[in-house]
Amino acid sequence: MPDPAELPELFDRYAVLRDTIQGLEAEREALGAVIKAALMAGEHPENDIYRAVLKRSKRIEYPVSRFREVFGDAATLEVASIDKKKAEALAKSGDLDAEQLRALAEVKELVSLVLLPKGEASRDGA
Repeated sequence: MPDPAELPELFDRYAVLRDTIQGLEAEREALGAVIKAALMAGEHPENDIYRAVLKRSKRIEYPVSRFREVFGDAATLEVASIDKKKAEALAKSGDLDAEQLRALAEVKELVSLVLLPKGEASRDGA
């Protein structure tokens, strides 16, 4: 437990660090968006330590309106926000038709900016 007399100073330092980190994170997000756009346009930014690559990942989502059309209100309420794991569990248990669920699935692709050490090979690159 810190000395109560030191607590205001510790709290001030904490607040400064929090505000600095939030500002740096906002700047990083903005710079990342610019660099990601450049990578998508065919540029290849790098420095002495890193080279930028795009990492692609995909996730499956089930659109609520279509899910409701295919499986009805009760099933839609059961999986609420159409949680992939819950929907697949219902299909596995036989409560939903697994083939219809697979046909309904949409694959969403996410693109992340990744800094790799220059000597390292690209993983899941664009």
